[in-house]
Order: sequence, then C-alpha cells, then structure tokens
Amino acid sequence: MLTSIANKLVKFPLKRLEPSRNRTETAAAVLVILHGHTDDPQVVLTQRALHLNSHSGEVAFPGGMWDKSDSDLLQTALREAYEEIGLEAHSVEPVATLPAGSPKRRDIHVTPYVAIAKERLNLTPDPSEIAAIFDVPLRLFMDITQYQYFDMKIDNSDSGAVIRFPFIQYESYKIWGFTLKVITDMLNDTLGAEIHLNYPTFEKIDELRKREKL
Repeated sequence: MLTSIANKLVKFPLKRLEPSRNRTETAAAVLVILHGHTDDPQVVLTQRALHLNSHSGEVAFPGGMWDKSDSDLLQTALREAYEEIGLEAHSVEPVATLPAGSPKRRDIHVTPYVAIAKERLNLTPDPSEIAAIFDVPLRLFMDITQYQYFDMKIDNSDSGAVIRFPFIQYESYKIWGFTLKVITDMLNDTLGAEIHLNYPTFEKIDELRKREKL
C-alpha cells in the first residue's frame, strides 16, 4: 500500500512554496508522516493540548504557522514538527505537496506535505502544545463502515442550528475536519479509495450564521 501511495503521489510534486504577500499572517503547513510496513502503513497524528485556547484536544497533523525566518512552507512544517513532536528532519523524506485548504471556520491557509519515514521514529510531545502522539493505520480509513457524523452548534447558539461533520473514531480519538479530509483525499487520489464524505461548505456555514442573527 505504501509503495502504491508513493508512486501515485508523483501527481503532487514536492514544491518549496512561499506564502503570498497577503497570506504571510495566515499561512501554515503540516506534515502527513507515513511510516511502518509497506503493506500496513500508518500516519502520525497528534492531539492538541487540552489547555490551549484554540482547538484544544482536537486531532491534527504536526505543523503550524509560517514564520518569517522560514525559507519556505516545507521548512515551516519541518520546524513545527520538530518543536511539537521532536521529529528530526533527517528521519523523513518529503515526497509530495498536497492541495492547500482551510480548517473549519478559520482564515488559515494550510499546505500539507507528505513525508515518508526513512528510519524508526523516536517522537516526544511538547506538553505545552501536544497532549499525545499516536499512529493510525491507513487501512482504517479505507473501511467506509467506520465513518460516522456528528452535529455541531453554530456559534454556540441556543436556537439549535447545527452543522454536520464526518468523523472516524480511533481508540479515544475523534478524527475529523481538515485532518480527515486531507487523509481521505490522499487515499482517493492515490488508491482510488472512493471515500465519499459530506462536508458543510463555507457558504453553508456562513448562511447558517446569518440566519442565526436574524
């Protein structure tokens, strides 16, 4: 499986991108780290620390915001991964740049980079940012029976208006949002996984927000 993914990722060539001038404050990059046996590869995910003000406890890829000291967004992803989980840059081989996107309800432009481990990874979470590091087998995401949906209130309103998001449960972790979409899109593009999930569009979210204010 890992060999097939790596071969098909050639359609997403590795690019050392820099954020455009009007996106330097909102640009971010993450690492999709694949490792393990070629027939049963895993992806490295993190759980954000519970004390954080933003997205506490949520599952995410290692990575973070662009810094003016970064030469490009790949360096951003590698630097942040080192700071968050102690990933040594020499232990992985970056192989692809996936399409950028924005997490739920945030004006952030995130570029995902796929990297394949070249050696056994020795990772340690920074407790100020990360509560846990865990591996998820990619075969879990290939099983369409594993997907569920949950409802989230719009702006914590009392009227009951909600938006619905797909998720997959792995042990005690709920994987959803941008993280889930990047993984499933990658599997669809490289393995023809045919994972079809319904995500609320930003237009739909904005429509519901406006309706709440009426």
